[in-house]
Amino acid sequence: MKKGEIRNIKKEILSDNWYQLYKYSFEYHREDGKWEKQTREVYDRGNGAAILLYNRASKSVILTRQFRMPTFVNGNRDGMMIEACAGLLDKDNPADCIRREVEEETGYSIEQVRLVMETYMSPGSVSELLYLFVGEYNPQMKTSPGGGAEGETENIEVLEYPFEQALEMIESGEIRDAKTVILLQYARLHGLL
Repeated sequence: MKKGEIRNIKKEILSDNWYQLYKYSFEYHREDGKWEKQTREVYDRGNGAAILLYNRASKSVILTRQFRMPTFVNGNRDGMMIEACAGLLDKDNPADCIRREVEEETGYSIEQVRLVMETYMSPGSVSELLYLFVGEYNPQMKTSPGGGAEGETENIEVLEYPFEQALEMIESGEIRDAKTVILLQYARLHGLL
């Protein structure tokens, strides 16, 4: 048996309300060769996708703004977050999911999306794997006002920022969403704009 392996995994449902919260008990094989009993809670909400929409000609990006209760209860005064467009896969493949989310949330209909990485955003407690995309947009792709899917109570505001301003908003703390920071930094590092 190699170090770092686990055995005797027991899974218990703590909550099956909106998504699932599990308690896992297991034995972990430590570096010193001993087996150690551990317990962890894992929140399983499924996997998701996010995208940075960018326009080379205008050097701008499309972001969204919406209320996020978890940030409100953890010190974000108004609970509002500026983010890249994102959503849960809902059994779609990641590219189809993100195209659907772009249309629902931003009102843009885009065909070409490019996967740039897969990342776990909070691996200590959340099982979600997030697929990060980039995609070019132009004004002709705007087919509706966006704002979120009917009946999902999202109330999404669609924002267009100059790319350099969005980067400055990371520095000022106006943008604090991890997926958005990663995608904006990816765009900078890879010279998308």
